[in-house]
Amino acid sequence: MTTQNIITTARELRLSGISQCLDVRLQEATANQLSHAEFLDLVLQDELLVRRQRAFERRKKNAGFREHRTIEDFDFSFNPTISRSQIYELSTCHYLQSAKDILFIGPPGVGKSHLAQALGYQAVKQGHSVLYTSIFDLVRDLSVEEETAPGSRSRLNRYLKCELLIIDDMGIKQLPPRASEQLFEIVMRRHQLRSTIMTSNRALEEWGKVIGDVPAATAILDRFMHHAEIIQITGQSYRIKDRLEAAVDTAEAPQMTKANVPSGELDAPISS
Repeated sequence: MTTQNIITTARELRLSGISQCLDVRLQEATANQLSHAEFLDLVLQDELLVRRQRAFERRKKNAGFREHRTIEDFDFSFNPTISRSQIYELSTCHYLQSAKDILFIGPPGVGKSHLAQALGYQAVKQGHSVLYTSIFDLVRDLSVEEETAPGSRSRLNRYLKCELLIIDDMGIKQLPPRASEQLFEIVMRRHQLRSTIMTSNRALEEWGKVIGDVPAATAILDRFMHHAEIIQITGQSYRIKDRLEAAVDTAEAPQMTKANVPSGELDAPISS
């Protein structure tokens, strides 16, 4: 059987990892006088690697992250109230095994969303199913399902089945009616079964005002906080810091005037 026949058969069997690397592996086998078993092991590893990469890309896409954030990109030096060791311990994803929840709480801009998405990305890398959403998108999504497909649970099940659910932006503004019931059902049904990460810029005692239902907020917190790790963040806003640095850089940049531009450049035509 020729090499092309093997590649054709591999493609029919959807073994794209083998079909992509076969020529290289055949040359390697000839050059190094590999045994049949050694050669077979190499091409099977190629196939496994391709499948793992595709599965990772699929999980990352399905997670729906707002931004690509990693632990390595986070500037711990700017905000010393955040424990580097605690975050790196969470990045091992051991908390998923015990269905532990995590709450990041602090003012806007201190890195809550970055850390939540970075932990989600770590979970994706380790093979876990993750779903990221803002609280507003979650509530809107479930409300649309209630209005357009009464009795359907398909959208709700997305939030219940994933191994890690990340609910961002809690407390930015008051939630619409019915949000308390929807959030409570999700928290209650995931409780001690699957992990949830939430971020909030409002103190826990203010959740009743945000949700618009004090008893519901109390019930949600009672379930969520029962098995949660709370990470309180204080300090300055990263976004404000970045804007201030950009403003300083702009102010310090040399101005384009006749005094510092070579003769003739100011009057030169602009190229298209």
